[in-house]
Amino acid sequence: MMQDIFGQDTTISNAQALESWNRTQLAFLAHGATTPTHLGETLTAEPQFALGHAVKAMFYILLGRKELLATAQEAFEAAEAAHSAMPASKREAYFLHALRDWMTGQPKAALRHFEAALADNPTDTLAMKLDHALRFVLGDNIGMRRMVEQVLPAYSNTHPGYGYLLGCHAFTLEETGEYNRAQIAGREGLLLAPDDAWGLHAVAHVHDMTADAAGGIKWLSGREEAWAHCNNFRYHVWWHKALMHLDLGEVDVVLDLYDQQIRKDKTDDYRDISNATSLLSRLELDGIDVGDRWEELADLSANRTEDGCLIFADLHYLLALVGDQRHNAITTMMGRLHRDAKESRTDMQKAMAVPGLAAAIGLEAFGEAKFETAFINLARANADLQGAGGSHAQRDVFERLTIDSGIRAGFLDEAEAVLAKRTKLRNGRIDGYAAARQKLIADGRRAAGDAARVAAS
Repeated sequence: MMQDIFGQDTTISNAQALESWNRTQLAFLAHGATTPTHLGETLTAEPQFALGHAVKAMFYILLGRKELLATAQEAFEAAEAAHSAMPASKREAYFLHALRDWMTGQPKAALRHFEAALADNPTDTLAMKLDHALRFVLGDNIGMRRMVEQVLPAYSNTHPGYGYLLGCHAFTLEETGEYNRAQIAGREGLLLAPDDAWGLHAVAHVHDMTADAAGGIKWLSGREEAWAHCNNFRYHVWWHKALMHLDLGEVDVVLDLYDQQIRKDKTDDYRDISNATSLLSRLELDGIDVGDRWEELADLSANRTEDGCLIFADLHYLLALVGDQRHNAITTMMGRLHRDAKESRTDMQKAMAVPGLAAAIGLEAFGEAKFETAFINLARANADLQGAGGSHAQRDVFERLTIDSGIRAGFLDEAEAVLAKRTKLRNGRIDGYAAARQKLIADGRRAAGDAARVAAS
């Protein structure tokens, strides 16, 4: 046994492998682009390191791509073989048990093993971050906060993972409405871990949820080095900055960020596509012509109609197909979504049954200008949309589509109720979108009143 950088016993037998493993964990915590490189070096130096193979499998599952599940399966089998050759420690066995459940489509069951690992080793920062990542995918914001706050007392401010833990805490506080505390935790964490893009972006979320676009731009400007080292997560931070400029009506800046940063690299990673599709949708809802930008997103998403790894991903693929009016691909995808919802065997299929399918039907109807059907289904999904995963800021595009479809269908009272719920989540702060929709609703009521008076006369 050798201890890693976080003080955890690790079945690594040589210093070279341990150094690479420490770099792997630190890069993972920082969403670093070098994470897979360091992990590859670890497994080259220590081929029988079961935990390393298990984490590799988890990384591939988190990518949310059907074709990568075979690679995850290979890593899982390598982890099992390594465990048979050289039994893992009790601590590492928790990760193997979690992976077994996760591989069978039961990530909620996998969480119990991370919980057990953290109960035994509360300063196991790797287990904390993986638990955090999985709960994020599942939309478990309450569980994210509970698990982080469970382990916080065990950390000292000299622990190498403490800054990253504070970044995770900041995000959980923001997602549960504790905006002031979230900002404090995020800023403190960055002082200890300046490369923690997750913590930096948690503070950006606070600015989004408190309708402080100007403050958010100021927060991100000049801190680009905190996310320049990232994997595709760097596109997501640029997306946050674009949202802030959009709220201020700076459309030219938004489109420039879209072209030069957010979609600079035409990747087909679902997170990158979700950034792009949700931003284009927001722009179009505000009456902005986005040109031919939907086309490349729809081309990529048309190849994902049978994916089914994550509800969050599926809904954004569908956004792209609707945005470019790819009717055949939409029909194919909707058929698969209905089958998944009916089967409801895995956790993701159950989430497709509720709330995924109603949201998907609403998106399809919106694209066909059937706004009454769109509103009814999007509003039905809205109550449980947390279960689709992602953050408040990411799911906001679906709330906006719900509100806009209600307004266009003439359901002004109902649209106003959804808008009021959205504003309450933001502690009553009115952002640019809410102000514009309040005016539309008021104008609609005034027009309806004028029409009624004309009819009466």
